[in-house]
Amino acid sequence: MVHENIQQVAVAFELAGIGTIIIGALYATAKYTKNYFSKDPQAYRHYRSGLGNAILLGLELLVAGDIIGTVAVEPTYQNVGVLGLIVLIRTFLSWSLSVEIHGRWPWQETDSEPKD
Repeated sequence: MVHENIQQVAVAFELAGIGTIIIGALYATAKYTKNYFSKDPQAYRHYRSGLGNAILLGLELLVAGDIIGTVAVEPTYQNVGVLGLIVLIRTFLSWSLSVEIHGRWPWQETDSEPKD
């Protein structure tokens, strides 16, 4: 009974991740279309940023669902190894997207951040 409930929570996180990516992509596309027709010169840059942020958030939720589903339900060495590989790949994708969107690594300071 507990395993089934935990598995349902994991599936809910995965569905939330997929939904976040889809809704974020639709929202970014609608916003881009509006900005494009209003002749905003930054429309494409904002579109890429919005789409990338939706993908980043969706990936975070998918990783959470994988962790819950693998570790909490069946923590075998093989499942944990597969989970580690999935998390590694998704983390690399997240960092790559972050560099593409923001033009810097996630741990680097921005120009607007105060320096100690």
